[in-house]
Amino acid sequence: MLKSNIDKATGFEKRFENINTIVFEDSSIASKTIAKEIALLIIEKQKHNKPCVLGLATGSSPKGLYAELVRMHKEDGLSFKNVITFNLDEYYPMEPDSVHSYVRFMKELLFDHVDILSENYNIPDGTLSKEKIAEYCRDYETKIESLGGIDLQVLGIGGNGHIGFNESGSLQNSKTRLVALDHITRVAASKEFLGLSNTPRTAITLGVKKIMEAKKVILMAWGESKSDIIRNSVEGMVTNQVPASFLQEHNNAIIVLDKEASSKLTRINTPWLVEKINWTDKLIRKAVLELALHLNKPILMLTDADYIENGMSDLLADSGPAYDINIQIFNKLQNTITGWPGGKPGADDSKRPERAEPSKKRVLIFSPHPDDDIISMGGTFIRLHQQGHEVHVAYQTSGNIAVSDSEAVRYANFVCDFNEKFEIRSVETDIIFKKAITFLKNKKTSEVDLPEVRYIKGLIRKGEAKAACDFVGLSQNQIHFMELPFYETGAIEKKPISEKDIQSVADLISKIEPHQIFAAGDLADPHGTHKVCLDIIFEAINRLKLKEFMNECWVWLYRGAWQEWGIDEIEMAVPLSPDQVLEKRLGIFKHQSQKDGVVFQGSDSREFWQRAEDRNKETAALYNQLGLASYSAMEAFVRWKF
Repeated sequence: MLKSNIDKATGFEKRFENINTIVFEDSSIASKTIAKEIALLIIEKQKHNKPCVLGLATGSSPKGLYAELVRMHKEDGLSFKNVITFNLDEYYPMEPDSVHSYVRFMKELLFDHVDILSENYNIPDGTLSKEKIAEYCRDYETKIESLGGIDLQVLGIGGNGHIGFNESGSLQNSKTRLVALDHITRVAASKEFLGLSNTPRTAITLGVKKIMEAKKVILMAWGESKSDIIRNSVEGMVTNQVPASFLQEHNNAIIVLDKEASSKLTRINTPWLVEKINWTDKLIRKAVLELALHLNKPILMLTDADYIENGMSDLLADSGPAYDINIQIFNKLQNTITGWPGGKPGADDSKRPERAEPSKKRVLIFSPHPDDDIISMGGTFIRLHQQGHEVHVAYQTSGNIAVSDSEAVRYANFVCDFNEKFEIRSVETDIIFKKAITFLKNKKTSEVDLPEVRYIKGLIRKGEAKAACDFVGLSQNQIHFMELPFYETGAIEKKPISEKDIQSVADLISKIEPHQIFAAGDLADPHGTHKVCLDIIFEAINRLKLKEFMNECWVWLYRGAWQEWGIDEIEMAVPLSPDQVLEKRLGIFKHQSQKDGVVFQGSDSREFWQRAEDRNKETAALYNQLGLASYSAMEAFVRWKF
């Protein structure tokens, strides 16, 4: 059962969290716990021969929950015959057979795999004429009321705090209705629709009033990308600008988070403000750096009064005076900086982030997509090669869904013109070209690319990756295109990780026997490609860790264009000069299909090279603000110890 984690004796968490908030190690464990809660409710209702009325959500957050409910039905005999469901929302207009339809989503993830009666699940109708929507919405609410209301409402949360599609500005007494979608919501959904221009502008949503009338509400959130809005919803004021904050006034609401989504909560992020803590080296570093940044002071300028006035007097009493703590943290931060990411040969490495020996290392850089290597760690990538290390790059996926249709047409035309110019006759080429062009001209928004089109798009990205590696100076035998099976669906939704995915990565590591592995450590979306690629790498390493060569292998995690490691987390910072920043930019430019309006732009209008440069400059500025040397830019890494 999901129970309160608030200490009844002290009530200390109530100082910050205004809703019962439970944190799990990961989303898988959390989803299984919620599924068990739902199963117990269903069974209890069955005992009394009553229907169990569930409010259900869509999106990425409940996928693990639905998978566990399906498992419980198939393996544990959980029956859904007494279950009646009401989904929160549906895009409008939307055909039920569209790949973007929540009807299809629910059937594919849950309804088609359990014994729920077809007449017992209810999803807003995206095919209605506008004239009929108001009456339909009234009937939707009436049906809920006739059943005695929703017994348990499952929610996700949007980046602006929306619940259902009740966007910022929604009132607490709002009813089920047609709504205009916020730009933030549309941008977040645009990757599913292959671009913002294809993303619906309106949707039908259950109103806040009916959500608040549910007997119990469970809101789930996974990943770092939700951490800021979770903090605002749980600890901030109740406001219609953050509709999820209304749940503070519900008498039986629970927020369920994974570790990453909880990372900005006060008791997680700054626990010394909540209770007396055991000051570990990690917490001391975090607290001191946050204090310096908060006060806009260099580390060495912090005073005893600064510590006392900001809830850190017990640290001062244990380890002070302030100068002693300051110099310790300053030195540790300074020791993370190195211009030798592969280790400096012949140098004392006792205070350096990397080993001096072997002086020439074998390095394996894993890149989830064909450009993450140069975007995220291009300066380090170039420097490793220039400093004489044997650098290999492994592109885990083809990245084919991130190429626009117009790019595919342009390259297909080039091949045909090339063949014609040099009188290369190929019936097969003509057939493939005509098939691809015909498909693309008639392609629907929700349609998955033909295999031939996906291959063309994959070849475009492969060529760009080769060009970038050639720019760095790598030979062809140092470039590895893995095309892991989990990714190759042609759609946003990917396959589960397979044995072949893991074995392919394990085989490559075994072949190269690297001294260093670099991998993308993005954790913002637990269902995103970067996180899946990282999980595959971790599993492969766990299988290989007893091999002798793995004793000499260190794993470094980098982050992408969207986020950076916290200053307190960074264990290696590689500075870049202005010339090196420009060199990295030119390497990124080799990925032409990802410039000038990419398919998955996200909420950031900057191009990838701009995001990367700004992020690297911001990291360098933080080091300088804290009192260290001034650099043009810095790439940051965290070591993962297996």
